[in-house]
Amino acid sequence: MGRCQDRDDRRFARGRDLFDERHHGGGPFGGGGRRGRRVFDHGDLKLVILRLIANKPRHGYEVIKAVEEALGGQYAPSPGVVYPTLTLLEELGHAAAAAADGNRKLYGATEEGKAFLAANQGTVNAIFARMAEMKARHGDGPPPQIIRAMENLKTALRLKLAGTAPSEEQIRAAAAAIDAAALEIEKL
Repeated sequence: MGRCQDRDDRRFARGRDLFDERHHGGGPFGGGGRRGRRVFDHGDLKLVILRLIANKPRHGYEVIKAVEEALGGQYAPSPGVVYPTLTLLEELGHAAAAAADGNRKLYGATEEGKAFLAANQGTVNAIFARMAEMKARHGDGPPPQIIRAMENLKTALRLKLAGTAPSEEQIRAAAAAIDAAALEIEKL
């Protein structure tokens, strides 16, 4: 690939989401350290998105949901990664966007994009095999919304306990709130 392509890949690599193995143990994407490997290696998400829109034209949101579904709900790329990647694919001539449903764009692969996929078929198959393995291993884990909520609680506690020591009243109130939430969850 040329210098321009390398620059574009670096620009999008900074915004990548990470898969946090703390919630799921080791898996096909890395061992159980504080932070696991990235869900996708450099350039993988671009190939995943291209294959998805080659199989069926999609809006950006549909791409996010398709990746999330392919990974059993354990990871969803952020819009801040997907939409710039769709733009990059369009700039490379691998995708074309058509206006649909107001200002939403419907992306599909071009002939050049399909040829690029064919030339990288082995890599694409390996990426989708890893995704299927992750879904099989972790597909029955907690939904991402629950993981997010647990992380929000941990962050709120960490921020409250950082710096100055909380008063006895604050400690009792926080413990009571957590206990109340646990009781409500048990009732579900």
